[in-house]
Amino acid sequence: MRTPQLDALPPGDARWVEVDIADQRMTVWHGQKAQWHCLVSTAAAGPGQREGSGQTPLGWHVIRAAIGHGQPTGAVYRGRRPTGEVFDPALAAAHPERDWILTRILWLSGLERGHNRGGDVDSQRRYIYFHGTPPDKPMGDADSHGCIRLRDDDLLRLFDEARPGTPVWLHD
Repeated sequence: MRTPQLDALPPGDARWVEVDIADQRMTVWHGQKAQWHCLVSTAAAGPGQREGSGQTPLGWHVIRAAIGHGQPTGAVYRGRRPTGEVFDPALAAAHPERDWILTRILWLSGLERGHNRGGDVDSQRRYIYFHGTPPDKPMGDADSHGCIRLRDDDLLRLFDEARPGTPVWLHD
């Protein structure tokens, strides 16, 4: 693991989330102790900050909002709102063009002005999320449009543990 500067780490045993884009792995930390990890899928276009790039932004972020509490597993979202649909193979076949955002959304906001916050590099305005994805989408392979995709079980666990305000470090 590439370690962030110690003065940048959350204090004490605070919870924070690391996404290693090179390894396509997410780790949930309490201070300097890893609690659990899972495979993820970040952008097929690689890391990058610019709006419209389809890339996953780097640097320190914070979970700005947690969306979807009480929704069923597989709930479909458009514009951060549940559509009332629940993902299944028939729905997937009827809409093969959709980039599915499922189950929950943890919306990220950049903390580094000029790098992932503000101007044309603003992660929040780029709508960068942790979100669920269909079961046939690969984990451990970069395949998203910029967001961080997780399996439903991992996303639900993260949603329960990482409240708004939780720091997130994205690196390659």
